[in-house]
Amino acid sequence: MTFYERFQRLPIRSKLLVLALLPLGIVFPLLGLILLAWGNLAFDQLLITKVRSDLAVAQGYFERVLGEVGSSATAVADSHALHLALDGAVAREPQGRSAPPGQGELVELLRTLKEREGLDFLNLRAPDGRLLLTDSGPASGTDRRSPAFRALESGRRRTSLEVLSPDELARVAPALQSRVAVPLVPTRNAAPTERTQEDRAMVVLAVAPVRDATGALLGHVQAGMLLNRNLPFIDHINEIVYPEGALPFGSQGTATLFLDDVRISTNVRLFGSDPKDRAIGTRVSQTVRDTVLGAGKLWLDRAFVVNDWYVSGYQPLADGGGQRIGMLYVGYLERPFTWLKFGTLAGIGVVFFVVMIATAVLSLRWARSIFKPLEQMTRTMQRVEDGALDARVGTVGNPDEIGRLAGHLDHLLDVIDDKTRALQRWNAELDAKVAERTRALEQAQSQLLRSEKLATVGQLTASIAHEVNNPIAVIQGNLDLVRELLGPDTAKTVHAELKLVDEQIERMRLIVTQLLQFARPSEYAGYVDSVDVSRALDDSLLLVGPQLARTHIEMKREFAARAPAGINRQELQQVLLNLLINAVHVMPASGTLTLRSFDWLDGAGHPVGAVIEVQDTGPGLGPDVEERLFQPFVTTKTDGTGLGLWISRSLVERYGGELTARNRNDGTSGAVFTIRLRSEPKTEAVVG
Repeated sequence: MTFYERFQRLPIRSKLLVLALLPLGIVFPLLGLILLAWGNLAFDQLLITKVRSDLAVAQGYFERVLGEVGSSATAVADSHALHLALDGAVAREPQGRSAPPGQGELVELLRTLKEREGLDFLNLRAPDGRLLLTDSGPASGTDRRSPAFRALESGRRRTSLEVLSPDELARVAPALQSRVAVPLVPTRNAAPTERTQEDRAMVVLAVAPVRDATGALLGHVQAGMLLNRNLPFIDHINEIVYPEGALPFGSQGTATLFLDDVRISTNVRLFGSDPKDRAIGTRVSQTVRDTVLGAGKLWLDRAFVVNDWYVSGYQPLADGGGQRIGMLYVGYLERPFTWLKFGTLAGIGVVFFVVMIATAVLSLRWARSIFKPLEQMTRTMQRVEDGALDARVGTVGNPDEIGRLAGHLDHLLDVIDDKTRALQRWNAELDAKVAERTRALEQAQSQLLRSEKLATVGQLTASIAHEVNNPIAVIQGNLDLVRELLGPDTAKTVHAELKLVDEQIERMRLIVTQLLQFARPSEYAGYVDSVDVSRALDDSLLLVGPQLARTHIEMKREFAARAPAGINRQELQQVLLNLLINAVHVMPASGTLTLRSFDWLDGAGHPVGAVIEVQDTGPGLGPDVEERLFQPFVTTKTDGTGLGLWISRSLVERYGGELTARNRNDGTSGAVFTIRLRSEPKTEAVVG
């Protein structure tokens, strides 16, 4: 299954959430990462651009210093005092002398001019380049292989950066030898070396020819500035590039002049030592050395400087012959800018995150405003399918298409509900008519069947009663004759047996009477009275009192009926006695017999008769007994005829009443017999 097919199977909630959160979960984070990466690169590039401009400023100042040294050499070469001194020295020069006379005056003049121009050393050379005088005194030896001599080969003014060996420096500037030696300090990341000291000198060397009025070459002035340990020079560069307040966030700017890879003049501090102790003698990292001195390229990047990381710019420095002899460095401490960068990026990230969360919340709320009404409509349809026809979507709060769709759905459900209720009403009316016709038909069939049964049973019972009454009369007559023949004294000896025969004959007569009453009930109907059912219950209890006295049955009376019952008093008492005796029989040991009476009310709450309930706590009615309880000859007793309840029901129905039976529904075993009698009976009995 493809992703599109799976997506189509999702519920509308999931689809809207995916569509709402997909840009936030993917596009926004991706855009944030791109922005962070771009911001990181842009910030780094900004730092590199700054250090590039700083390096350009330092290089400009360095070139200006070279120009100033050259201008100083030219000024000395063109000075009137030097020309006068040289003219006087030539005039006094004896034949065959190789050095001008009056050296003391010239040496003193050179010192004066050196101080005036702010130079570190000032020399006077012959037209052929030989070193004649220094500002310290006469020179000795030759230096034709020295860079100081090679600078004279062009015969023109020239300023260059040169490296002099200790011997070469001793000839041209013996007073500066104490500033040259730089002990090497072991430095992290520097290239391996066996050297322990840098004793060469890096100097700015300027040469200017000295000519007389006719243009004849009188000699050369050679001026110079020693860069080893030249702290004012490097500090001035640092002040120009990084004036106070130029670097924010506590960053520090530094500048350094390298001879080869050794710091010979710097304001970088040494590892954790006194701030006045500069890192002279430390070396540049091997990576920077290979790039700048080895490949001759600019270094514009972060670099490890002595003991920390700096945003650095390195530029190679070449001598007059084009050989790379050192580097010029400027840079500033990276850590404050790194914290600033991380803080800025973190701020951007937080802003993106807050915007993403806020957008997600808004998107979810907007998505919810779409799928919530749809889900509400779905739930409504499900409730309707489950049978809750009155379920409606209601107000969804959206006046858009979804809101109008919800309104249309409710209207459609209202129409369907009206049609359904109409169909149900018509169906109920039809069912009621069918049920009414069915009940009428069943009643007619039942009445017909009952009439046929009654007719048959009536004929049978009448015949049996007639046939049984005759033998009973004969037996009773003969029994009376036996008593007379035996005499009173003899009859006493068989009194118990004769009494038993009398009781059985009476029982047979009672059975025959019941059979006749069953066969021809209309012949036994009595006069109708307005009977107080509560009093009738009390009278019946007196009759069954002896039987109740032999048991532990608890009696409860709840008499509340005020309406009378229209029935023959003796027949009602017969029915009540039958029900009370049956209740006593189902509770032979103990139990609770509850008698109730209350008014029978119609739909308007008006009394139409009385209701009597006889409730026991016996075993109750079994399903098979409950169905056939009021049928003739149905009994659960061993000595019963099964006609008592049938006759009782017939008596009650004769006066338009009802006799029903059911099991108790209060969680207790037992049966409840209910008699409903109207105050105005519907009966053919004679009203007294």
